Amino acid sequence: MTRDLSPRLLEVVEALPLEPGQRILEIGCGPGAIAREIARRIGDGHVLAIDRSETAIRQAVAGSEAEITTGRLAYRCVAAEDFVLEPGDMPFDLAVAIRVGALDGRHPEAGRLARARIAKALVAGGQLFIDGGEPLKTVAL
Repeated sequence: MTRDLSPRLLEVVEALPLEPGQRILEIGCGPGAIAREIARRIGDGHVLAIDRSETAIRQAVAGSEAEITTGRLAYRCVAAEDFVLEPGDMPFDLAVAIRVGALDGRHPEAGRLARARIAKALVAGGQLFIDGGEPLKTVAL
């Protein structure tokens, strides 16, 4: 069921330390392909996928009806540097961001803010993975 993923994105998902029941935060989800694949892999876990683009979120929602209906996937339109847990949200086990300018060095000030926000949204010991490794690297929070 990896029909949405390019070989590069499939390699990213396969590199994540995913386990059934986890809560995953995807940052910069675009049209939602990675989020859907992660939701398929974590069983009764939950994925919250965020993007600053309303257009991307509309596309992601349109392509994710089954996963949203089961409660395994939700989307939110928010920039990484503005993200906060909402009342009732539980912290996430890990976060992943692919081609997100605030986290890959293109926008240092936004990155500083985003890392602080992400750290607060993760469980103790939770990790942030970004592209740029083989295929991922961990970002210190």
